[in-house]
Parts: sequence; C-alpha cells; structure tokens
Amino acid sequence: MVTMAKKKVVDEECCYYGGVGGDDDGCAGVDADGRATELRPLALSSPHTQAFHLAWLSLFACFFAAFAAPPILPALRPALVLSPSDAPTAAVGSLSATLVGRLAMGPACDLLGPRRASGAASLLTALALAVTAATASSPAGFVALRFVAGLSLANFVANQHWMSGIFAPSAVGLANAVAAGWANVGSAAAQVVMPLAYELVLRVGVPITVAWRVTYLLPCALLITTGLAVLAFPYDLPHSGGGGGGAGGKTAKRRRSFWKVVRAGVGNYRAWVLALTYGYCYGVELIMENVAADFFRKRFHLPMEAAGAAAACFGAMNAVARPAGGVASDAVATRFGMQGRLWVLWAVQTAGAALCVLVGRMGAAEAPSLAATMAVMVACAAFVQAASGLTFGIVPFVSKRSLGVVSGMTASGGAVGAIVTNRLFFSGSQYTVEEAISLTGAASLLCTLPLALVHFPRHGGMLCGPTTAVGDASAADDDDYEDDADDDDYMLLK
Repeated sequence: MVTMAKKKVVDEECCYYGGVGGDDDGCAGVDADGRATELRPLALSSPHTQAFHLAWLSLFACFFAAFAAPPILPALRPALVLSPSDAPTAAVGSLSATLVGRLAMGPACDLLGPRRASGAASLLTALALAVTAATASSPAGFVALRFVAGLSLANFVANQHWMSGIFAPSAVGLANAVAAGWANVGSAAAQVVMPLAYELVLRVGVPITVAWRVTYLLPCALLITTGLAVLAFPYDLPHSGGGGGGAGGKTAKRRRSFWKVVRAGVGNYRAWVLALTYGYCYGVELIMENVAADFFRKRFHLPMEAAGAAAACFGAMNAVARPAGGVASDAVATRFGMQGRLWVLWAVQTAGAALCVLVGRMGAAEAPSLAATMAVMVACAAFVQAASGLTFGIVPFVSKRSLGVVSGMTASGGAVGAIVTNRLFFSGSQYTVEEAISLTGAASLLCTLPLALVHFPRHGGMLCGPTTAVGDASAADDDDYEDDADDDDYMLLK
C-alpha cells in the first residue's frame, strides 16, 4: 500500500509539472524530468512559474523581516536603552542566526523538501518575532530580536534548492539569480517602508514606547502570509517518469540517510571554496545593509527617512544586478562552459571588491560628496550582487544528491564572511566606518582568488580544461555522483 501511494504521488507530480518527455503541447518548455528549460515569469498558468513566484515572495518577506531594525534604530535606541556597541553586537547576533539557520536548512530541504521546510520556517519565525517584539525591553531583548529575525534568512537555502530542482541546467543560473535577486529587494523595502510605517503609527496616536512594537507587526504579517501560501502549494519538485526524485529529494531508487547526505556535501571541496568566495560577495552586501543607514545618518547628517532611502539604493540593485549575474553565467556557459562561469565570477567579484575599497576612501574625505558616494556605492552593489548570482549559477553543478547541503554551505558562507568582517573591522574603535568598508573590499579581493582551485573533471576549471570525458563513470566519485554518472544534471547545455 505504501509503495502504491508513493507511486501515485510521483505520477501526480509528473502530471502537475508537465509530465515526462515533451511531445505534447502541455509539456512545451519542459525536459524529460519535468523541469522547465526556460524562465517565463509571466506564464502564470505554469506550475514552475507559480513555484518561482512563491519562492521569491516568501524570501522577500524574510529579507524584509531580517533588516527591519536598522532603519528605525534611532527609535529603538531610547526605547531599549541601547549603547553604541549594542547595534554591532545585535548585527553579529542576526548574522549568527542566519548562519545556524542556513546550515540546518540544507539537510532539511534534502530530507523534507524545500517547500515544506520554507513554509514551516516562515511561520515559526513570524511567531518568534512577534513574541520577541512584544517582550523586548533591554539591549538583550534587542539582540534577541535581531537574532530571531536573522533566522528567517535560512529560507534562502530553500529558495535556491527549490529553483535548482524545478529548472533544467540551461535555465537554472537565471532562475536562481532572479528568485534571489528579487527577494533581496526586501532589505531595500525595509529601509524605506519601516521608517514610514513607524511615523504613521506615531501619527495615529500610538505612544512612542509602543510604536516600534506595532510597526513590527508588518514583517510578521508578511512572513505569515507568504509562509501559508508556500505550504498551500501542492508539490516540491518534479519527478522523472522512472520514479526518481528531483534534485536532493527522496527517490524510490535510492534512499540516503541524513548523515550520508551531509557527508557528501561537506566532503566536496568545491562547496568550501564557493562558501569562502560567497562570504565576500554576499557577505559584503550583508555588511553594507547593516551599516549603510547609520553611515549616511552620521557622515552626511541625514534624517532617519532620508538615510533609509539612501541605504535602500544598495539593496534595490538586487532587482537587476543579481539576475544579471545569472544571465551572464548561463550565457557564458553556452560558449565556454564551466570555465567561463568561473572566470566571469572572478572578474565581477574582483571589480565589486575594488569599488568597495573606493566607497570607504570617498567616505573618509574631508568634504565627501553624497551624490558621488552614492553613485560608487550603487556600482559596488551592482557588482557584488551580480557575483552572488554568478555563484549560484555554479552551485547546482557541485553535487546533485547533496544539493541542499551545498546550497546551505555556500549560503552560510555569506553569513560567516559578514560575521568575521564585522568582528575584525566594525567592532570596537580601532577603525572608522569608512576605513572598515575599505578593509572589507580588500578582504574580498583576497578571498576571491581561491576560485582558481575549483575544477570539475568533466568540465574543467579556470586554469585548465576537463580531465575526464563526459559520461565516463570514473568521474562519478569526483563529481559526487556515484551511480548517476550518466545523468545530465552536470552537463552544461550548449
């Protein structure tokens, strides 16, 4: 009975995602495994498009919640009696929560499916955030507030895992980048909306000591709404006609234990290199989104609303920059394969790091120009966010069976990079904020170099070509593929 029930679910999912093969009209744009071969955001009747929009909207709410506090920090300081050192401490708490959440979310996606893991995480975070906002009354409460909100960013792993499972290799770079890029705009939306919402709450007569708590109902509502919508969606991943699961999902052919999935991902050195480099592209973004509003308030003497709007420019670039990275990754792969993906990632991230150094140098000038500083900051945002999109154009090719773990490791690298950078350069009084920003860029320049070490036996690396022919079973172990050596998930469609 159990076997028949599982077969029925597989058949339903095959039908829902377009079946197997592509002979009938209903399967247009779908490969033999039910994965979409192109991203069509306006094709709302397509289940792949529906899943795409649910994934990025859910993650958008998470970014909004995670960065809801920095733009209203002037209101939180007197209400919670915060000292100057409490904000950096809380930022580290938020990043630490992101790290822990993402590490846990990878295996959860592999074992439970990205949809269920994502929906449950959103709802649990909303509940914890509401309770913390209602009870916080001290600096410790503020740290707890940022910590709980940071947990929501674990959904980034589920987002990328879900997209990697329902889009074919020819479109996965673009799908991952657009879903993450549009979602990251949630941080920019928080920079603009939270100060305005706080002012609106004050105007309707809510006491100043309570106003910020009422304002926090907004991110809680967004998390609940999107979490329920994701859970209401019927399926996680398409399945092949043979009953095989989507990337990272359980299959009728093979059942892997939790620890075997984890070991396969953790044992892949490529995942560690990508985690390091991602720590200094997305990590730079996390740092800037935490300090930008305060930087503009103090360095240019802007009011809370204006400083939030200026800081939002950094996060807003995600709407186009990160998708552009995904487009570039897929486009260059059609001609140069994996070697092209790696070279473009290195070049773009290096340019973003150099611009980060320049932002700090300009801010340290005696009479800094707001317009010029913002222009360079936006350019820096464009390159570091495009580098993030380029990174996740490579991640799906590292390991099929442990995709969730590899995604979690890479995504966690962003949080680790931000935590280390915050502790080294932004905590204490050794460096000014401007000097710390420049040092962050210098660290990014150095940590991008290990990309030269990444090599795929069947696809090559930055400095050399393939060492094993495609389809050669001897490459299976290196590519973490085992008995799937004949599968085309690692093949770059050209």
